[in-house]
Amino acid sequence: MDGETVRICEVKTIAQGKGKLIRVSYEQRRRDGERQQRQREVYDNGNSAVILPYDPDRKTVLLTRQLRLPIFLQDGTERTVEACAGKLDGEEAERRIEKEVREELGYKVSKLERLLELYVSPAAIMEQIVFFTCAYSPADKVSGGGGLKEEGEDIEVVEITLEQAAAMVANGEIVDAKTVVLVQYLRGRMQAATRS
Repeated sequence: MDGETVRICEVKTIAQGKGKLIRVSYEQRRRDGERQQRQREVYDNGNSAVILPYDPDRKTVLLTRQLRLPIFLQDGTERTVEACAGKLDGEEAERRIEKEVREELGYKVSKLERLLELYVSPAAIMEQIVFFTCAYSPADKVSGGGGLKEEGEDIEVVEITLEQAAAMVANGEIVDAKTVVLVQYLRGRMQAATRS
């Protein structure tokens, strides 16, 4: 996996649980031509998908509220509002996110719109996230959602207007980067559509 400017010297697994923490020693050729030895820790917890379902008639979105231990440890917030997401675990992104919407939000959705693929924290995390949106309506509800207890999920479904979600981003109530991207993307699209 060597590239034009990077040569991997050693990859060592430091810890492995749900994800894997590795230490990579590598040589990097700088822009000035000098070679520099570097070392970095990288966390690989797998790729994922995220979705923000939107009801165009009621102008609402579906979000989740749940415990995110890193955020709790950082600032004491016990339940974080964010978009529905899940690890791909080898599945196609579209198929996986449909399952996550059913498990977490309690809705059966179709006609997913794949928006973009991003790395949210590329300096230290290998995870690539596929972003989606889709239309939904109350008729698509098939259960109360809440996630899978056997996976430790205890998810509250939050249905609010897109404008309320944008206000929560603006006032710091929504701090999850992937959710911020989706809310702002969808809001920009809706504003552009109303101007047309």
